[in-house]
Amino acid sequence: MIRSGSLCVMLALSASLTLGCARYHIGSRTLYRPDVQTVHVPIFESASYRRGLGERITEAVIKEIESNTPYKVVSAEMADSVLKGRLTNDRKLTRAVNSYDEPRILDAELNIQYTWTDRRGELLRQPAYLDISPQLLGATELSTGTFFPEVGQSITTAQEEAIRKFAAQVVLKMQTPW
Repeated sequence: MIRSGSLCVMLALSASLTLGCARYHIGSRTLYRPDVQTVHVPIFESASYRRGLGERITEAVIKEIESNTPYKVVSAEMADSVLKGRLTNDRKLTRAVNSYDEPRILDAELNIQYTWTDRRGELLRQPAYLDISPQLLGATELSTGTFFPEVGQSITTAQEEAIRKFAAQVVLKMQTPW
């Protein structure tokens, strides 16, 4: 008698746990849009006089998408969506100087606009904030990297940090909102 009663309790408990978790999904795939499988990332345009920044940004974004999302980066003909962007501004800012007015801590600041659209050109994810100019429908990210010239770092070091931060932000914003 005790066995059948405990068996009933165990069955009821397992049924309630199974049914109670029916709406929850496990895994990283649930963080992203189910209707998008592939992304095309054309080379980011660059308004900078520094050579190769657009290519470096594109490479970082592709690597971040491939390694941290279920999406596959493919050619334009095969893509469900397109993530394109433009580097609008890059600056070097001095944060601290020594007693001889020589820069000791500097920032590299990148302003990058981007959009993520489907094949029809509709935005897939509304950005957290929009640029003020009406002709742009995407987000503008301000990404900053810091470098210290005294220890051998250069503007390239800070740009790589800023590009890495930007790529991580883009992938984060590709997730579906809760």
